[in-house]
Amino acid sequence: MTAEEHASANPSSTGCVTRSGGDIEGAWRRVVRRRAFLGGLGLAGAMGPAAALLATDAGAASTAVTRGDVAILRFLAAAEIVESDLWQQYNELGGVNGGNPSYIAALQNLDGDMPQYISDNTDDEMSHAAFLNAYLASKGAQPVNLDRFRRLPSSRATGARQVGRLTNLQHLDVDTSWYTRYRSAENPDLGANFPQAITIRNQPAIPLNDSETPPGTPQPVPPATAPARRMQAIADTAGFHFAFIEQGGSSLYTTMALKCSSLEVLRIVVSIGGTEVNHFAVWHDKAGNAVVVTDPVTNLKFPDLNAAPLGGETFQTNLIMPEPCDFLREGLPECSVIRPSTVADAGAVAAVRAFTNDRLFEGQPDEFMDTLMALAVAADAARRET
Repeated sequence: MTAEEHASANPSSTGCVTRSGGDIEGAWRRVVRRRAFLGGLGLAGAMGPAAALLATDAGAASTAVTRGDVAILRFLAAAEIVESDLWQQYNELGGVNGGNPSYIAALQNLDGDMPQYISDNTDDEMSHAAFLNAYLASKGAQPVNLDRFRRLPSSRATGARQVGRLTNLQHLDVDTSWYTRYRSAENPDLGANFPQAITIRNQPAIPLNDSETPPGTPQPVPPATAPARRMQAIADTAGFHFAFIEQGGSSLYTTMALKCSSLEVLRIVVSIGGTEVNHFAVWHDKAGNAVVVTDPVTNLKFPDLNAAPLGGETFQTNLIMPEPCDFLREGLPECSVIRPSTVADAGAVAAVRAFTNDRLFEGQPDEFMDTLMALAVAADAARRET
């Protein structure tokens, strides 16, 4: 961690301290003893102001932040900035006001509401990043700013703004094991591994230019021309990538919640985390509608997901609710949960590694990776203080 990152992760300048559970409990015992004494004198009503004072102290303790809380929120802010950047690219081309008609039509072959959902998801991630940074500033902690790393090129396709990006959506290796994981009774937290639903390697999730993907190309199902097949394969890839991003956020927020000390920080983490889960449920449903197509450029094939080796009673595409699985330890009943939820598989460092394996940061310098990893290591090192 750089000296700058270390200093910014320390909220001591705010004067915020966390009252320990022991302090609160001791204060409460003193109140109980005093209430019994005053009750014996017929003066129990005199406790009103004292009780109010205790409630004020407890409330102050719940909003005080620790160094660990700040580290958690700073990494989550960085993750939301990264997500905002990739979703803005999707939104420019395929959102409700997107500028690439053929890409929009190909996305709508998965679901007619895809443009609206893309725009809503984009707005959500931007609101998360803005809120987390504003909350950090309100506590005297350093917000996260990654603007100096907005160096990656934009798509040259119609609709894309020509600005620097943090993320690269043009050569993705999309992990699709989430599709088989959430249909399984096993849990990666207990050592289970899951196969890819589709092997997606070096594949764009947005149109790269207007030459191979003309923006006015009709998108019938099945696609009739090479440009239409190329665009549909790109849209199918996006559908799986949307779900990959949001299932990762679901696990990350679940894992970070277990580390929070402040009740207010916990409220922030579980509240934002709930929207990540909601996003994932939507995209899980849409990915299953991928059009059967073979990309004429990369030869990536999207098969019928309701046919062998997928499909059937276990893998049919409308089974989007997480199947009950092993949870916590062997011997307990199976339970439908977010998984993974351990630091090793779903913590901040794991999230950075997943993004990197996705090739989302291809083209970024070592400085960017070092900055993001320093934030991740600090978040994973946070411990709940009681």
